Amino acid sequence: LVMRPSIVRHMDSVIDMLICSSVLSSLSFLGVIAVDRYITIFYALRYHSIMTLQRAVVTMASVWLASTVSSTVLITYFRSNTILLCLIGFFLFMLVLMLVLYIHMFALARHHLHSISSQQKPPTAHRGGSLKGAVTLTILLGVFFICWGPFFFHLILIVTCPTNPFCTCFFSYFNLFLILIICNSVI
Repeated sequence: LVMRPSIVRHMDSVIDMLICSSVLSSLSFLGVIAVDRYITIFYALRYHSIMTLQRAVVTMASVWLASTVSSTVLITYFRSNTILLCLIGFFLFMLVLMLVLYIHMFALARHHLHSISSQQKPPTAHRGGSLKGAVTLTILLGVFFICWGPFFFHLILIVTCPTNPFCTCFFSYFNLFLILIICNSVI
């Protein structure tokens, strides 16, 4: 099989687009899962009317379509700092979205635990359940930040200091950062 350089470049772009698409969809689905959990907790009685099978399918298809289109644009214009800033902004948006939703869910759970314990005779301490929720929330968001943070720090360095020796040394770990993102899905 004889491979021309143009075919190799094209195949490399296709593989990069697939990797980028899976990264974007994975990040998007983490946000979708947070929103779904939020709806489950705050709109429990209406959950099945809000999250119908049709809406779930449309949401999944939309995430994959948007990820595919976005990754095509990202790979085509990957040298543009504007594109990288958009990707960094998307990560920060997902981080803030997840922080706000999960902290709000934790606060509600803590409030319910306090209300339940205050109605019992004699009132019981609720520190254990509250601590469990805080630990779960810390682990969930901590794993997200540890797994996704280095990749987006890498992108920030590409924008801010592409020729600095420290930055170029950090760039050599790009494949490790992709493995960390995959680990987030495994965890």
